Amino acid sequence: MSQREETKDSSVKDFIELVKRSRRGKLKIYIGMSAGVGKTYRMLQEAHALLKNGIDIQIGYIETHMRAETHALLNGIPLIPRRTTFYKGKELEEMDLQSILNRHPEVVIVDELAHTNIEGSKNGKRWQDVTDILDAGISVITAVNIQHLESLNEEVENITGIAITERIPDKVLEMADEIVNIDLTADELIERLKAGKIYDKAKVERALENFFRNEKILQLRELALKEVAHHLERKIDIEIPKQIKLRPERFLACISSNHETAKVVIRKTARLASYYRSPWLVLYVQSSNESMDKIKLDKQRHLINNFKLATELGAELLKIKSDNIAQTIMKITEEREITTICIGKPHLNLFQVILRTAIFNQLLTKIATTETDLVILS
Repeated sequence: MSQREETKDSSVKDFIELVKRSRRGKLKIYIGMSAGVGKTYRMLQEAHALLKNGIDIQIGYIETHMRAETHALLNGIPLIPRRTTFYKGKELEEMDLQSILNRHPEVVIVDELAHTNIEGSKNGKRWQDVTDILDAGISVITAVNIQHLESLNEEVENITGIAITERIPDKVLEMADEIVNIDLTADELIERLKAGKIYDKAKVERALENFFRNEKILQLRELALKEVAHHLERKIDIEIPKQIKLRPERFLACISSNHETAKVVIRKTARLASYYRSPWLVLYVQSSNESMDKIKLDKQRHLINNFKLATELGAELLKIKSDNIAQTIMKITEEREITTICIGKPHLNLFQVILRTAIFNQLLTKIATTETDLVILS
């Protein structure tokens, strides 16, 4: 084959790929840190909204776990019956892939994305069924918990102490056109559990002792938030030309051991970050005067509570030992591409140190050159 023919052949293949992509269904994934955050509920709410707007949407597979609020939302949404199969002497139900392809709705809901299909099914995993559905030009709304993601499997197992056998490769999230993180605080999730909205009340005590412990939920929540942020950044990098890209906002809240002001700075920065839908960090620079053997126990306790508050509100926490406070802030601002630094009123002990030195002037100079904003919170 000549070089010209090879080029022509390559061009035709590229065009065919382009046509296939344009015909492909769209994929939306609801992701959460654990069972019970409300992924299935949100999918069904969306299904009702789509139906009202004249979209042909059907349920391919749903798992309500007999949660009353979720189960009530099934009313009125067309459902494609599951196929029944016998496996090891038991009658089991599976999603009917062929019926979905035959009926060809505009959109189909497919719950439990990480599910392993019964032996003898066309595909070994449900995410592979979803790929077939998308290839047929049907859009899919689906849901998965963060612990089922292959690259996070070991990390989640270390946090929870539970082996996760059903997993999806990271490339499945990369296929998604939209990823929605269903986020709850640890307290909200535990309240839902205690109210019997996740498991039967007989299982609540055991769940609270094992998986649903505050520290585990906080770690899983952080993983989920980071994962969704990572995929959003990747999507922006791929889809938006560099010349028209907006500068992504990234907030840095600087706190000291003055707990009242620290609490205000954390909460107000959290609101700013939420408004801009941006990642944010909380930085505590521990000077030698504030080492744990030199500050009082009540101050230590308040400081730890503020760290916990920052994490609960979705911040990434940085604790750095240094007597060069302003230089440390500058260094983190540069390394983490911070767009807005949030501090308390400069009468605080932390910033008296800065204001009396030339370092504060350096900080302002650095802020000016990097187009970083400085916000002083009252």
